[in-house]
Amino acid sequence: MTDASKQAANKMWGGRFAAGPDAIMEAINASIDFDRRLARQDIEGSRAHAAMLAAQGIISDSDAQAIREGLLTVLSEIESGSFEFSTALEDIHMNVEARLKQLIGEPAGRLHTARSRNDQVATDFRLWVRDQCDAAVSGLEELQRALLAQAEAGAEWVMPGFTHLQTAQPVTWGHHMMAYVEMLGRDAGRFRDARARMNECPLGAAALAGTSFPIDRHATAAALGFDRPMANSLDAVSDRDFALEFLAAASLCAMHLSRLAEELVIWSSAQFRFVIMSDRFSTGSSIMPQKKNPDAAELIRAKIGRIMGANVGLMTVMKGLPLAYCKDTQEDKEPVFDAADTLMLSLAAMTGMVSDMTANREALAAAAGSGFSTATDLADWLVRELGLPFREAHHVTGALVALAEQRGCDLPELSLEDMQATHADITEGVFEVLGVENSVASRTSFGGTAPAQVRERIAEWKTRL
Repeated sequence: MTDASKQAANKMWGGRFAAGPDAIMEAINASIDFDRRLARQDIEGSRAHAAMLAAQGIISDSDAQAIREGLLTVLSEIESGSFEFSTALEDIHMNVEARLKQLIGEPAGRLHTARSRNDQVATDFRLWVRDQCDAAVSGLEELQRALLAQAEAGAEWVMPGFTHLQTAQPVTWGHHMMAYVEMLGRDAGRFRDARARMNECPLGAAALAGTSFPIDRHATAAALGFDRPMANSLDAVSDRDFALEFLAAASLCAMHLSRLAEELVIWSSAQFRFVIMSDRFSTGSSIMPQKKNPDAAELIRAKIGRIMGANVGLMTVMKGLPLAYCKDTQEDKEPVFDAADTLMLSLAAMTGMVSDMTANREALAAAAGSGFSTATDLADWLVRELGLPFREAHHVTGALVALAEQRGCDLPELSLEDMQATHADITEGVFEVLGVENSVASRTSFGGTAPAQVRERIAEWKTRL
């Protein structure tokens, strides 16, 4: 560290230390390498604070105007890449303030009246996370639109529905796509809920106890788009619930993306051939020329580890902290920054994959009719037409499945005589329910897989979006 840097560092520490921190302390204490991402929010908060100080007569209008204009110059320098960040100045707040003083002189020293870095960083970070909630909702809605397009194109296409990854009952491609639309809708709701809860302003809480200056916290809250100021100064500077809620919502969202990614990996395999992934989101093999690997899906499937890790990491940081501010909370930003970046990249990649992929209607239909997928339809027919108790119908159907398995055929390929040998009252009408098309068309209960139900949900979601 140069002598000039040491002097600058000492000045920012208020003259408490006779010598500047050594290299190790500087490295562990400084946050400018990552919290520079808060520059826009920091300057936005400072401009609102300066305007309020002038409106309350705490600083002069001319000083406030110089501060506000100078801060715009600083922001312009940062955004253009010409700003020189200093590790000796620790963080984004001190870097901005030091540059402001170079630009406008003495009035810059009045900006920090009636506030602390504690409420300043809490405000900056809350503004940043609020923006990320909005970005996540936008990304989710784009992915939902891509899924809706797939669902609309294949509202009637039959495919196997699975439980335990074993063939269960026929469903439609549209119904399967809409399941993810519903999941992502809940994710968007969680981000909106988190945003609404975090929309309270910490600015003016100062270090921890408020301030003796006659500030107007409602004015700064309104200027920054918050609903209200936070009601307790201790809570205002020490709370990081807003970041944890964002990470919790991001973890759930990433889990849903991972589930869809897993299905795309399976479906695009030669064993399934349900979908063809575009070349834009696939890679080849360095040794096997036939390979087309769904690498983007696999990477999305893995990204939840980073996002969930950030959630657990920050929860661990916060769990033992007494009120109010502790330096531990400097460790809040890097995991949240990384999680937000990872989530937005995953959403963009998944939207691209879903938009570009082609469903193989023939392979879907062929698989839908395999694995005795209409066995439940047969059991339901025995209950509905013959009046059998469901448990007895289940037993009869099981016997017919065993017979078909023994014959090496599917249920519709058994003869009426074969079926009557198992239960004498079965009639020719049973074959009307054994086709997969008939099966999906019959599932007309609300939320069912019948094409008519699927189209209703598609129309509803298109209206919502």
